[in-house]
Amino acid sequence: MKLLLTSAGIKNTSIHDALVDLLGKPIAESSALCIPTAGYGSPYGSPAGVWRFISGQSAQPMCELGWKSLGVLELTALPSIDRERWVSWVRDTDVLLVNGGDALYLYHWMRHSGLADLLPSLRGTVYVGFSAGSMVMAPRIGEDFVGWKPPTGDDRTLGVVDFSIFPHVDHEDLPENTMAEAARWASRIPGPAYAIDDETAIKVTDGTVEIVTEGHWKLFPGPVASESARRQRALG
Repeated sequence: MKLLLTSAGIKNTSIHDALVDLLGKPIAESSALCIPTAGYGSPYGSPAGVWRFISGQSAQPMCELGWKSLGVLELTALPSIDRERWVSWVRDTDVLLVNGGDALYLYHWMRHSGLADLLPSLRGTVYVGFSAGSMVMAPRIGEDFVGWKPPTGDDRTLGVVDFSIFPHVDHEDLPENTMAEAARWASRIPGPAYAIDDETAIKVTDGTVEIVTEGHWKLFPGPVASESARRQRALG
């Protein structure tokens, strides 16, 4: 899959252009399925919030970009549907638009529905997430972001990428989301991690990571990388 992992959707021209580049054609010629599931798992979520996402009236632009076609893929419904039906829906779409909310709730339903097992085969599909929809692609989200408690009892997620994500840095409505707090969070993550604001996205193509931004971000290399750097400095 080709990934565009955002903090708050397609917020600026740079992120929009990155999306079009991943699609390889105009948005108006592309089909999309939106996945609202994560919005139900968050204590801050509501049916109204999910509706705003689907109808393109949220503050995170994704569904309202002018797609050729747009459908809803609700993961909690998939186990009750013949697998061949919904797999064909996913394979026939150009892009998956994945809502924010609770990353562990989303992870659970990606696994339980079977979508997680399908993702590696979607070579030409673009995956666009915001907030929890992006975080779920990481190996871990960190204890700070654990809300809904999964059956596994930990903070593990899909591990499609090898880095974790701290979204909404310095958001005016989230005073606790400072870069200093992101650094503290990252110190407890066993691997590299990115802190990104709402004007930043992480583009991943064939394993190559590119930061797309009109805002600010920071890479925390993780304890293993940091230890390696310290050893190199000592040897030098």
